[in-house]
Amino acid sequence: MTSDTRLAFEHPKARAEAAGQPAQPPDRISLRDHVVEVEIGAFQAERGKTQRVSFSVVVEVTPPKGPVADDVDKILSYDTITEAIAHELGAERLNLLETLAERIADRILIAPQAERVFVRVEKLDRGPGALGVEIVRRRGQGAPLAAADDEVPHPRVVHLGNAAIADAGLGGLIDRLAAGPGPAILCVGPPEAAMPQTGHAMTQRRIDLLALEMNAWTLAARDDRCVVVATRTELDWAMKQGQISVWAPSKIVLDAVDGPAAGPRDAVALTAWFAGLMQAAELIVIGAEAPAADVPVRVMSLDEAP
Repeated sequence: MTSDTRLAFEHPKARAEAAGQPAQPPDRISLRDHVVEVEIGAFQAERGKTQRVSFSVVVEVTPPKGPVADDVDKILSYDTITEAIAHELGAERLNLLETLAERIADRILIAPQAERVFVRVEKLDRGPGALGVEIVRRRGQGAPLAAADDEVPHPRVVHLGNAAIADAGLGGLIDRLAAGPGPAILCVGPPEAAMPQTGHAMTQRRIDLLALEMNAWTLAARDDRCVVVATRTELDWAMKQGQISVWAPSKIVLDAVDGPAAGPRDAVALTAWFAGLMQAAELIVIGAEAPAADVPVRVMSLDEAP
């Protein structure tokens, strides 16, 4: 497999000789040295800034039946590769090149002509040379991609003010949400206690996000059915299991390619952004004013909320 990966980027003659096949090797299309400015990386020094990342992709394809006859519909378009890269770069901010390469490979292999794909991803600005990964994936080998839109759960997102969190009627609200149709995700604002003020934008944003997460844990302490959740993968799983989640926003907000316009101090507006991101069926606001949102919004009291 290592030899296959290396040879994927060699001249066809070298591939044929290595395989002991004087005949023509499998048909392939390729994209070489495609450089994109992207924010990626697990280190704090890589956050908030872009770096050059190079993509080289080779796809082994099923030969067309009959002559190509210069018909673009009979071949795998190069756009399949560039669009797969652009889609995965735009989906969310990632820490690992390995994750990015895997997702690009899985997306390319959706194409019916694609049989095997080689992906090389390299950071060009992180060291004295190019630092990267190379993978090879075959059709059916990777994990299935996200479910179709009509299979995606559309949760009710509920924003709770501090008075609602402390209210004795909170358990009744959780009862109704647990019994109601569809999954529920709870969101909160900051606690009433004063938070540290740094006078530095990046660090203050982190502190303000952590303040929301402190209050999320406070809510979870009020009822064991409320589970604090930080990642989209966990949220998707929780919604399918009927779990009531409490959103801890730091990871999703910091990893978002097109992040929220609202900062964590405008917690209701941040919840509205999150509701849109999750394709929520509705946003219920308890203890605050209605924000502008891309989903239906209802302002209700604790006792009125379904």
